[in-house]
Amino acid sequence: MAPAAAPLVEFPLPSTVENIETNFEPFYVLHKAPSRKNSRKTNPCGKLRKKGKLSPSGPNGIENPETEERDDSTLEHLRMEAFELVWSRIETTIKDVLRDTNVKVFDDICRWVYKAFDAIRSSGTPSSSSASRPFPILTRADCKILFTGLVLTKNMEVVDDLLTFEELGYHLKSHRCHVASLSSQELSAKSSIDGCIKSLLRQLLKVTVDSADMFVLASWYREQGYYENPVVVIVEDIERCCGSVLSDFIIMLSEWIVKIPTILIMGVATTIDAPSNVLRSNALQQLCPSKFVLGSPTERMEAVVEAVLLRHCCMFSIGHKVAIFLRKYFLNQDGTLTSFIRAMKIACVQHFSMEPLSFMLARSIVEEENKDGNRALFLEVLSKHASDFLSDSRYPLVEGTGNNVGNVLSELERWQKGWSAVVQCLYQVGKYGKVQLLDLLCEALDPQLFKPITSENSSRLQQGKGVSFSSSCELQYQFSSRKDGYIYQAIRKVRDLPAELLHQLLVSWEKITGCVPEIHEKVKDLLLAFKLGDGKSSEKAIADVSKRHASQKDLFIKYPKPMIEKAESFLSSLVSEHTRPIESVPFHELICFKDVRKLQLALIGDPRRRIQVDLLEFQKIIKCTCCNENRNSLLPCAHDSTIMYNLAQEHGDLINLHDWFQSFKTVVSHPRTKGNLRTKQGSTPKKKKDKPILENKSDASIQARFCTAVTELQITGLLRMPSKRRPDYVQRVAFGL
Repeated sequence: MAPAAAPLVEFPLPSTVENIETNFEPFYVLHKAPSRKNSRKTNPCGKLRKKGKLSPSGPNGIENPETEERDDSTLEHLRMEAFELVWSRIETTIKDVLRDTNVKVFDDICRWVYKAFDAIRSSGTPSSSSASRPFPILTRADCKILFTGLVLTKNMEVVDDLLTFEELGYHLKSHRCHVASLSSQELSAKSSIDGCIKSLLRQLLKVTVDSADMFVLASWYREQGYYENPVVVIVEDIERCCGSVLSDFIIMLSEWIVKIPTILIMGVATTIDAPSNVLRSNALQQLCPSKFVLGSPTERMEAVVEAVLLRHCCMFSIGHKVAIFLRKYFLNQDGTLTSFIRAMKIACVQHFSMEPLSFMLARSIVEEENKDGNRALFLEVLSKHASDFLSDSRYPLVEGTGNNVGNVLSELERWQKGWSAVVQCLYQVGKYGKVQLLDLLCEALDPQLFKPITSENSSRLQQGKGVSFSSSCELQYQFSSRKDGYIYQAIRKVRDLPAELLHQLLVSWEKITGCVPEIHEKVKDLLLAFKLGDGKSSEKAIADVSKRHASQKDLFIKYPKPMIEKAESFLSSLVSEHTRPIESVPFHELICFKDVRKLQLALIGDPRRRIQVDLLEFQKIIKCTCCNENRNSLLPCAHDSTIMYNLAQEHGDLINLHDWFQSFKTVVSHPRTKGNLRTKQGSTPKKKKDKPILENKSDASIQARFCTAVTELQITGLLRMPSKRRPDYVQRVAFGL
């Protein structure tokens, strides 16, 4: 940034002052604002309120609520602590889900590794004399085959593969494999084959070795007695590696395979033919490839969305516009799951920073993880601070809450379970029609598609008076069906299902709705009616029917059409009764983030606008006494770039450099008041003596600062420098905010 006009802490000597025009300092120190502690001491307005202190003895560092006074810093601390609890739960859930989606493939890879290891060891183990020689053993060509697993990741960005191969490494280590991972940087032309060997030695031997010698690795493997455990080398992305280096590395591993039984695993992001496009022919001849296919990025993303936003590992939720933005952001980022998770985290951060009562989301997590009551005091603190906000006008007072945020959150949690259960039921049907979960979720969150059945109830809900929380959530909403909508397609898809698939669907519904008793009982009745065909028989009759029918298929074919229509009608009623969007529920602000503009600015950004705001509203950033007391005037203690840009607002698209410089000179040469001087320099006689010398700035120093500030504004993209045609003017290239 440009040098500030404030003097340095140490004042120049008289001899230096005389030559100040020719001896410019390269840097200037921006003046510091007086500490709040000092400003509070000089504040004559009255007694200061006591700030809440953190007690290490209390839970979460919070004092007794009887003695703690509500303070902005305390509430901010509570919100940040709640964010850490909530996001920690979400992050753990995401890692578990991604691990579960790949665990079947990881098990297959682990079994293949040990089969390949047995095949290598079947050719015989080296004798003690041959194993002690510092060179590979000469064997037949068929004994130098390197078993290679090609893992198709289907990711456009390697950032998603990092976590996948890290989990694969942990999985193989848990099955007694020695695992080392090589990145594309370690298999580059700059690192060469020596860098690969050193990386293997560093990861397997846990020491740093100067010499890149495979005999060191062979000695370690023989001396430690690891003959029963294979060595697995993972190459994360073969397409990004240097082909010649990777080819030499494969040939070297194949030569040492008798002494060091090594299995190679390579990640492939494009097609199975990628190795032939990267490796040389002599290296390809040494490979015995096997193919393993991971789930697609869309499948992994849907698993994450289902676990976080539908099963609700915590109560955090998103609005309709935010969901649409996240879907577009995922597609625009080439299906990069890491970018999607980062966007989810930023949305969570924005919610906890904007919503005053967001700290109450930690309540359910604390109650679940501390059932023995160790954090009863922490819950009491949350309730105390939350009760102060319920009287706020932006929170409509709804009957049935008892003016208690705990009751509100309990009702919201009950509503969430019913809503998510119905959306999951729709998704189970949509799978047969290849409906994407995120598309279905965006439509289920759209408040425009769900309207109250009666206008009277709608007006009462909008007023927020005379309607209890429970009754407002239980009011039936009519779904405005669109024939091209995903919910409509899912409901209509029930008609096309054969009886066997319909039975499987009802069984899955029974598992999904287990946490919602009122829906679960209806699903059980529907499943019972489906088994009987007419839904009127008893349990004893079911047993009799089951004995008469030898196969379950005959039981299903008896009454398929009426039951399919009944299942379709049941699903349609669930949509009308339980899929009210969250943005239409009272107190949804507590758990729902819907400010998509904030999320867009955080992810995509608007740097030019942010720079202009910071330059024009510098008082909010510096927070010094002199700037805050004189908001309508420019002071010489402000930053040079700030002064310059504020003065530029007085001009049009062209700024005359001479007029601009004269205005800048007037501001920075303005004499300071004694109060400001006392705040920055103190009141010693010596500093008062130096005052007139420091304020008598030369035109050369002011012009140097002026040129530096103009250059900074040009670098930030706010100005265009003078042209040969008009050398005395600069052009503004940014207007407004």
